[in-house]
Amino acid sequence: MTLADLAAALGCPFEGDGSLNIVRVAKIEQAGPGDLTFLANMKYAHALATTGASAVIAPPGVTAPCAVIRTAEPYVALARAAAALAPDDRPPAGVHLRADVDGSAQVDASASIGAYAVVGPGARIGARTILHPHVVVGAGASIGPDCLLHAHVSIRERCTLGARVVVQNGAVIGSDGYGFATSADGSHIKIPQVGPVILEDDVEVGANTTIDRPAVGETRIQAGTKIDNLVQIGHGVVLGRNVLLAAQVGIAGSTRVGDSVTFGGQVGVGGHLTIGDGVKAVGQSGITNSVDAGAFISGYPAIDNREWRKASVVFRRLPEMRQRLRELERRLEALDKA
Repeated sequence: MTLADLAAALGCPFEGDGSLNIVRVAKIEQAGPGDLTFLANMKYAHALATTGASAVIAPPGVTAPCAVIRTAEPYVALARAAAALAPDDRPPAGVHLRADVDGSAQVDASASIGAYAVVGPGARIGARTILHPHVVVGAGASIGPDCLLHAHVSIRERCTLGARVVVQNGAVIGSDGYGFATSADGSHIKIPQVGPVILEDDVEVGANTTIDRPAVGETRIQAGTKIDNLVQIGHGVVLGRNVLLAAQVGIAGSTRVGDSVTFGGQVGVGGHLTIGDGVKAVGQSGITNSVDAGAFISGYPAIDNREWRKASVVFRRLPEMRQRLRELERRLEALDKA
């Protein structure tokens, strides 16, 4: 793709030779001829002076030794450029000879169903959707248009995916929620988990993530939410729009998470809580109570980030402070006896 064509696709102005051939995106330090690099963080501006890239995506005012695509949002432009330059690995439309599609399923003619994929009774597969090998779509499940399901994904019965949903390898949508009733003799009786999981438009689910179905009601992931690998979402959870969950987050059942919430890696969230819009939780935080909108929290139990940072400084000094306290107590005791 030429630089001029790429800039036009991004809707950005460019400076330099528009006929340059751009073939891939690369890091500033590793880029060479034909590469497009980017500058989204000014602390890397020094590396731009020696880059071998043919072009760079950079904000206004930045000087570069190569052609420049100008934008106030370099990282967003990079994402779009990477998509434009990505190799086209789309498989051909149609059902592979070694796929198993039930006769009552509805598969759009433009969809692609890979080898050993299984589509159950009454399931629906939308236009241009891709099911890679070994994907299983359960009975009555509905997959919208332009979805991409990578190998070994399981979409359980009666679950629904909207448009442009991406599910990475090995993820399970609609696994049974963890629901048991304990009888008087101590045995645990399974509660049938029959509610659906619903993924709205433009949701992405990472590899080996599991999203549980509830006994009643639904588990819902709202539009634009992006979920990393190895995340566990419990039954009856509702995630708002444009939520970001990093790897190994765990959210217990019936918790409601607001819009534009961000959880760092290994954040744990208790059940039946409400997390307000725009909350940010630092990695490994443990959230045991509901959180007001806009809060920035850390630690276990999670508290305001600034308070946690102050407290963490004190933690290291606790043994010393304890010794000093004992010494002061001894001195006070001696004064009282005097």
